[in-house]
Amino acid sequence: MLPLSRMKSLLSPVLSRPTTMFVCRGYGVLSTFKNLNSAQTMNPMSKVSSFRCSTVQNHSQIRVLSSEASGSSSGSGSGEVHVIVGPMFAGKTTTLLKRIKSERSNGRSVAILKSDKDTRYGLDSVVTHDGDRLPCWPLANLSSFKQRCGLEAYSKLEVIGIDEAQFFEDLYDFCTEVADHDGKIVIVAGLDGDYLRRSFGSVLDVIPIADSVTKLNARCELCGERASFTLRKTEETRTELIAGAEVYMPVCRKHYVSGQVVKEAARSVLESQKVECSSIL
Repeated sequence: MLPLSRMKSLLSPVLSRPTTMFVCRGYGVLSTFKNLNSAQTMNPMSKVSSFRCSTVQNHSQIRVLSSEASGSSSGSGSGEVHVIVGPMFAGKTTTLLKRIKSERSNGRSVAILKSDKDTRYGLDSVVTHDGDRLPCWPLANLSSFKQRCGLEAYSKLEVIGIDEAQFFEDLYDFCTEVADHDGKIVIVAGLDGDYLRRSFGSVLDVIPIADSVTKLNARCELCGERASFTLRKTEETRTELIAGAEVYMPVCRKHYVSGQVVKEAARSVLESQKVECSSIL
């Protein structure tokens, strides 16, 4: 066994090394690691010259960890994508606005985008069927948002909500860039299927890159059961037909199928009447 004086002499170089302090952002805890040669055994900050931590009054209040070096404070891969889908009148916009308001009340900088095709309740607002509203950016395509917003203002944004997302053809590319590279939270709300129950726009394309997917249901207008589908009341066949309750209704599976049967039967009757009228003439 080594004498105590010999053990102290061996340990003194190790104990004299400076203490390295790391901030564990995800858990709000300060952890102290001693005796680390960061250049060889651990180097999580090799690309950053120095760090500062703001709002550090106690461990639970650690919120921002940003680099003093040139570069974004939101590192690559730190963003999120959340998708909200369902038929019409399922509360998708209501859910989106609640999420945005919650993020804003938590101190985050937010913005809402929507397609400029949707002018039902005004162009510059996202409005629920119940009348709740928030101001928004109406856009023809999502790729124009950075320029419209301005790079400085965009860099400060933390959360971006997208309403009626099925109308944006560049939805996938935008969500990938904003979440993967810009480190922002994106909340997407839109129809997953059209009135024929086929994929609508690019909403379903975003699911593979989403952190969460929420499927909402409405109430069937014919029986009150859970409604997962949107039935178009008119004979219009365009996929994009922006309208409200005068054209669409949420229905359950049984009444979607029977409703389509009724519409097909009515169409056949109308077609036969046209043939009879033309033959008489």
